[in-house]
Amino acid sequence: MQYRIEGGNLPVVICQLEPGESLFTESGGMAWMTDNIKMETNMEGGFLGGLMRSFSGESLFMVTYSCQRSSGEIAFASSAPGNIVEFNLAAGESIICQKNAFLCAERSVNLEIYFKKKLGAGLFGGEGFILQKLTGPGTVFVEMDGSIVKKELASGELLKVDTGHVAAFTPSVHYDISTVKGFKNILFGGEGLFLTDLRGPGTVWLQTMPIENVAKRIIPFLPHKKD
Repeated sequence: MQYRIEGGNLPVVICQLEPGESLFTESGGMAWMTDNIKMETNMEGGFLGGLMRSFSGESLFMVTYSCQRSSGEIAFASSAPGNIVEFNLAAGESIICQKNAFLCAERSVNLEIYFKKKLGAGLFGGEGFILQKLTGPGTVFVEMDGSIVKKELASGELLKVDTGHVAAFTPSVHYDISTVKGFKNILFGGEGLFLTDLRGPGTVWLQTMPIENVAKRIIPFLPHKKD
């Protein structure tokens, strides 16, 4: 499979498939395709599997697109301003992503939900109990909000991150939450009560413009219905 990412901060990944090659995505994820691409929709893993995926931000149904003859083209566009990041995963290699991050992947990639182990991280970590875990072999594309900063954490190195700015991390990174210290910091610091703790070793991808933050800025400017 050949692919290219275009569109700047409103990106789209355009994939060239050869006969027999397939990609899968959530329901409604495709932007355009040539007429030699076959579409097949199913609820992978049955109702329970679809329900669990919905908890991680994806749809109940997944769609597989397969090239039937000659070379075909299919495109998947991001749902918000930001970046599309590709991961070329080896067999057994995994990446853990925020909810709603998955865009599309080769059929050989396994998408599953990922539970945070600690109750505190689940309740206050900003993404609920469930993240997404993608395991190779294969190429997978994920959406990240705004610009991306990639950081390599040494063993024991700790990075404190404002809620929502964690886009993805390798499984070796320890994920937890901590309380902001100081009464005035909590009330007036603007960071809320909790921060996310990421402890190495491993790789972390941080996003500069979480869509939740954008929504909070827009809400005050929305027209209100008058009684």
